[in-house]
Amino acid sequence: MTEQFVVALVGAPFGVKGFVKTKPLSGELEHLEQLETVVLRRENHETLFYIEETQIIGASLAIKFRGIDTPEAARTLSGAEMLADRDHAAPLGKDEYYVEDLRGIPVTDPQGTVLGEIRDVLEGGGGQLIELKLSGGELRLVPFRKEFFGEVNTENRRVVLLEQWILE
Repeated sequence: MTEQFVVALVGAPFGVKGFVKTKPLSGELEHLEQLETVVLRRENHETLFYIEETQIIGASLAIKFRGIDTPEAARTLSGAEMLADRDHAAPLGKDEYYVEDLRGIPVTDPQGTVLGEIRDVLEGGGGQLIELKLSGGELRLVPFRKEFFGEVNTENRRVVLLEQWILE
């Protein structure tokens, strides 16, 4: 099975033909326009959908799924996560990472002592937060910023925390 990422969230119905508005998590739309199928996940239930048509509407992408032909049917999809294969995920820029690639990576101090591992990346009011599970089991949230994190290497599965005081 190919690894899948959440690439967008399904929003409200759009128009009268069964379109739904989607909010891309990357902020980019072009890679989503190329999709032919997606998996929609809601409450741990996943269903494959075929895409019939797409329309860019501002910062959103309206999508018409096969078999969803009315606003009422489209409304049943609201709130679902839209999953796509890794090769259809948004292209990465410099110093960008897929959340899926960060999960489970050990976090060390600059000397190499393991402090814990990344459980998740969360959106906070001032930017992204790393949810770090410390070696003792406690959870800490650390701003994902250059002043706190040095090396972030997803290939070698290594992340260095520069400032340990942030864990206190």
